[in-house]
Amino acid sequence: MKPPPGLLYSVLDLSPILKGETAAQSFRHSLNLAQHVEKWGYHRYWVAEHHNIPGVASAATSVVIGHIAGGTTTIRVGSGGIMLPNHAPLVIAEQFGTLESLYPGRIDLGLGRAPGGDQLTARALRRGLGSSGDTFPSDVRELQGFLGAPLPGQRVFAVPGQGLHVPLYLLGSSTFSATLAAEMGLPFAFASHFAPELLHQALDIYRSQFQPSAALDKPHVMIGVNVIAADTDAEAQRLFTSLQQVFLNLIRGRPTQLQPPVDDIDALWNPVEATQVSRMTRCSAVGGPDTFRQQIEVLLNDTGADEIIATAHIHDQQARLHSFEIAADVFKSLQHFNS
Repeated sequence: MKPPPGLLYSVLDLSPILKGETAAQSFRHSLNLAQHVEKWGYHRYWVAEHHNIPGVASAATSVVIGHIAGGTTTIRVGSGGIMLPNHAPLVIAEQFGTLESLYPGRIDLGLGRAPGGDQLTARALRRGLGSSGDTFPSDVRELQGFLGAPLPGQRVFAVPGQGLHVPLYLLGSSTFSATLAAEMGLPFAFASHFAPELLHQALDIYRSQFQPSAALDKPHVMIGVNVIAADTDAEAQRLFTSLQQVFLNLIRGRPTQLQPPVDDIDALWNPVEATQVSRMTRCSAVGGPDTFRQQIEVLLNDTGADEIIATAHIHDQQARLHSFEIAADVFKSLQHFNS
């Protein structure tokens, strides 16, 4: 699983449900975006598992991956991520073995240890099977076994899945998964697009403790970045208010569908909320092409990332496409950062 040289740029999508629209429309928007970013040179397109959130349609993540992969031809498609404690490893091996069989050489399996929702929802998902974030390391290894070559004496097999070696990626917003990814010799993606506090500590641990494996010979660092690009700084800042409202509503415990942008975000929050949202969205690039490029350069210099996973909660689909197109031009011009 050796990635091509130079900076890679990819997409993370939650299939956001826009205010006044349905999940069906969200899935059409996601496929439309995937088909465009494939032409613009993005390396992979990931969708994320979340549950019981009115503005996120990608709960049945494996199904959405099939929808995206079936409507594209070359871009890698996968999960960013599957919340493994919600599932039996065998089930995920079978699902991704099926995807890999249908779309060979294009499927990624990114894994997280969070529930992807609140604790009440987690209990509804898990039904007392005993899996949790504490069992994540053993669950990852069990999953890896179901996707690897059969072992002597093995009696339970993933069919399809066994021997297909679907590449694994570990995701996290703390040092836990950084340590595990280093120990297992797997690529590591940090969720800096919403939880940037431990970014540098996690990357230091991952790089310093990395053990080469059959999957990967050297560390591969991926960082999540909110990408809001437009023709002008002012328009980008206005589009950014939709994402700011997402975090504001999460802080207040009232998640909603993705709201349209507003002209005055300060009218919606108090100073404490504004500070908290700013802290959560610190790993963002927001602006016209020149400003956007400067901010991406700062992030790359700051982290030394091998790959950017770009996500954009933008209410208008055409503006969202335009943002990813502007971003692609910038990313292409910066590919020397990792060459």
